[in-house]
Parts: sequence; C-alpha cells; structure tokens
Amino acid sequence: MHVNPLVNNTEFPPVTEAANWIADREFPDDLPLINVSQAVPGYATSDDILDHLAEIIREPAVSKYGHVLGLPELREAYAEYLNTDSQSIRAANIAITAGCNQAYHVAMTALIKPGDEVLLPAPWYFNHKMSHDMLGINTVPLPCKADEQLIPDPEVAASLINDKTRAIVLITPNNPTGQEYPATTINAFYELCKQRGIKLILDETYRDFRADTSARVHNVFEDTDWPSTAIHLYSFSKSYALAGYRVGAVTASEEFLIEVTKVLDCVSICAPLVSQRAALFALSHAQQWRQEKCQKMHKRATAFRESLKKNDHGFQITAMGAYFAYLEHPYDLPARQLARFLSDEANLLALPGEMFGPDQEKHLRVAFANVSLETMPEIARRLAVFRPDNHYI
Repeated sequence: MHVNPLVNNTEFPPVTEAANWIADREFPDDLPLINVSQAVPGYATSDDILDHLAEIIREPAVSKYGHVLGLPELREAYAEYLNTDSQSIRAANIAITAGCNQAYHVAMTALIKPGDEVLLPAPWYFNHKMSHDMLGINTVPLPCKADEQLIPDPEVAASLINDKTRAIVLITPNNPTGQEYPATTINAFYELCKQRGIKLILDETYRDFRADTSARVHNVFEDTDWPSTAIHLYSFSKSYALAGYRVGAVTASEEFLIEVTKVLDCVSICAPLVSQRAALFALSHAQQWRQEKCQKMHKRATAFRESLKKNDHGFQITAMGAYFAYLEHPYDLPARQLARFLSDEANLLALPGEMFGPDQEKHLRVAFANVSLETMPEIARRLAVFRPDNHYI
C-alpha cells in the first residue's frame, strides 16, 4: 500500500498504543483499572454549562457553519481573558480551533516549511513531535536536566539555533512533566526569539492550574510588538472539562491568522459551534467553578506526593504540577517494559518516558488528575508492587 512516507514514519499515537495494552481486558473488583495515561479532568463539566447547552442545542445556528476564525463573541471574551496580563490583545488576534492539538498543527503548518527546524524541549509532548514529523519539520531536542527540574535553559537553546531554526516551543505548565516554568525563563526565551528573529510558540493549555493563578504568568504580552515574535496556544479542555467538545485557540498577529485561516478552512472549516458556545458561556459564568476545580487538582497533587513518600518503592519525583508527575523509576529496565508490567500485573496504566523523547527510559508519566483524591495511596501501592527482587522483573 502506498502512503505518505512522512505520515507512515510518524510514531503511532502513544495514548492509543497504551489503550491497546488493556483492550478487551476485564478487571476484577479487588484490582480495578487505574488509568493515569491521558490528561483529562476526572470530573464532568459544570451543571451550569450543561444546562446552557440544553437550552441552545435546538437553535438552528449551532448546527450551521460559523466564521473560520471562530465566533466573534468568543474571540472578544477570550481576548479579555488573556488581557488580565496586559491590554495588548484584540479579538482580531484570536483564532478558535477544534482543540489545542489542532491549534498547534495549523500554526505549524502555516509557519514552518518542510526541512526547517524547531527546538522542542525534551521530554516533549508527543503530539507536537508527531505534527513535526508528518509536516516534514526537523525537530531539534532541547535537553532539560533532571537536576534543574526539567526547566529548559535559554543559553542552551541559543547554542542550538542556526539559519534553519524557525521557532522554539514551550509548554508551561508542562506536559509531560507538570513543571511550571518561572516567568523569568519564559521572558528570557521570548527575548532570545525576538533577538534571533524566530517565533516563540507558547502553549499554555494548563495555565489555569498554576500554583498561584494570581501571579503574572510572563511579560510577553506587555510588549506591544509581541505579534512579531509570539504565537500563543490555549485549550478550554482542561480548565472547563470540555475535552470532548474540542475548543482551543491560537493568538497571533492578524497577518499570521490570514495564513491560519487557509489551513483551518481545509481542515475543520470552523470549530463546532455548540462547543464554542459552551466555551463562551464558561468564560463568563464558570470562573468560580474553574477555581474550585483548580484547588481540587492541587489537593490531588499533594495527596499523590504524600502517598509516594509513604511507600518505600524507590520512585522519585523529577518534576510535578497540578496535572502530572514525572517519576524516575528505580529499576534496571526500560520504562516501556515497566509500564507494560504495571499494566498487565497491577492494572495501572501509565505512560513510559520513551514516549516523550530521547533519554527518557528511566521515567514514567502519571496523569493523576484523572482520578480521585482517595485513589492516590492505591497508585503508590501499585507502583510499589515491583521491587528489584520481584521475580516478575
């Protein structure tokens, strides 16, 4: 069968691969499956949002096409949300997409030509690397050190930039590590990109789950010339538990959004209108709900950290945030093998570090936001099943 070799050579989706490990299995009541493989809120969206959707679902407009760049009202509301950090963003700078993965893919399609290079901090979000591969973009790993909590170094990045480099990508708070980058780090990367004439792609899908949401995230938007350097990405999936609704956003210059419009028109035409209406309602009516869920996530993070401390299992937290823990495992075997063992023998589904880039064989990612507070001790218990003297290993 003849297929596009760029797609053929792109890795299989890691979350789907992990899901296949447990396909068609049944789990006993005394050892039910704990799935910490995919980042998804472990709760439903708010009742107010659901009630609003029930009211509008019969409106003829929600089943029609909308503007390619999104509902004007949503673009206005989202610009206002971002302008808590500055007053430099207008609705004309906003494109609404069908989720943040689409936001990234269309932005890279519009920005980078095949053969050009993008710096991607490693460990990285695998869907970013997959987009690069199928678009013919060369990924240059930006190594992040475990002893520096996996925070990328602008000086290291500067040494990797050459005449083919077109962008540097940052995710903060990070996926897969959960690490929240200091504002000084983000600002330094912005200045580096501005000086070198390349783009900073800043993915803030998890920005509403920072440790201190009252603190300024960074100073990027304080520069009135930010559109010449920055492209910002966001998702409504995590903040408002709308993952299946698929609503994200690109914030960029008006000139760049002309190119994004071309790509979107060939991909989805527009994000689903019913989903955009849900996001619009969420921005104006679900702020308190969002803050409460953020606090719930931080309690889960604390519970997971404390549960890990109580078990003598040798796992160490390399980095951690409100959604993820990136763990170093103590065994002399690749993380993929360990993850399969945990899936098969402990009914614990976590992702191995190899799925997040080079030199990650000693790590597992645990997306603990998926499960309840009460489940944290059980996750730690199941991790502790495997010891160096365990015959299965």
